[in-house]
Amino acid sequence: MLISREELSYEFGDAKFDLGSGADRRFLGWVFNQFLYGEVSGIQCGHWLYRAPHLSAATFLAKQAGEELSHVRKILRILSILGERPAQAHPAIRFLSTGMMGASWGEHVALEMALGEGLVLAVFYALADTIGSPEIKKILESAISEEEHHVEFGERETMVWLMRHPEDRKLLLSQAVLQLAALGRLRRFIARRWGEAGQQKHPVLSQLEGFYSHALNGLSERIEKLGITPEPLTRLSSAKKAVLMASIPALKARAFLLNETALTESYLEDPVVKGEFSGESPVAKGPSAPGSSS
Repeated sequence: MLISREELSYEFGDAKFDLGSGADRRFLGWVFNQFLYGEVSGIQCGHWLYRAPHLSAATFLAKQAGEELSHVRKILRILSILGERPAQAHPAIRFLSTGMMGASWGEHVALEMALGEGLVLAVFYALADTIGSPEIKKILESAISEEEHHVEFGERETMVWLMRHPEDRKLLLSQAVLQLAALGRLRRFIARRWGEAGQQKHPVLSQLEGFYSHALNGLSERIEKLGITPEPLTRLSSAKKAVLMASIPALKARAFLLNETALTESYLEDPVVKGEFSGESPVAKGPSAPGSSS
């Protein structure tokens, strides 16, 4: 990945949630209900399987769909351990998971896989570090391993897309800025609901603001490393961010009209097909190869 686990992890010290505390279980129940919605939204893999630009991508997505649906069961098991019931996700989470579904392959791999799942990883790392339950930690580590592969795939495919469609940088940047705005709304909600005076002494929740800033910094760094923005997001003024977000409808209309060749039309030129009969590896290496996957 462009950003390692060590870089993305936040240092909580020895701070842990107390699963004997009803307040801690309720907070964690709320957190995992956000993930439950996100994992259910994994059914969108079916849409992108149809839109996959090459056979290696189709193979990856078919595997990912099974992993995302297995994560639903894993999250339900965690909720059961916590004694919490499934509940609706926050509107910001629903917007980020389904409301921002891309109109092109480039939007999908950049916004949903590289950036969206990259942010999920940051939270999974934090939960694995601060929840003492061995069973929950085991479930999280299993999901983390799979999510890391999803992020790596998204990063590679994003760089391929931008080499072929450099004009899409502005659209991806505009939507990345919108993502950050939605996350800001979620941040304010969490601060109001879980940042009450009684939580200021909590070993984990008292560090929530620091963790949130660290996670968003990681997201911004990934946006830069993907080549989506020519300058650090911290240098973008509020006015420029507003202009970028206002440009999204027109940019998305153009992206929707982008003529992407269906795999059923291009498969004979696919690296997997050609490689099978040329003696070359069917899975090409490097970000410039359309057939790369893991």
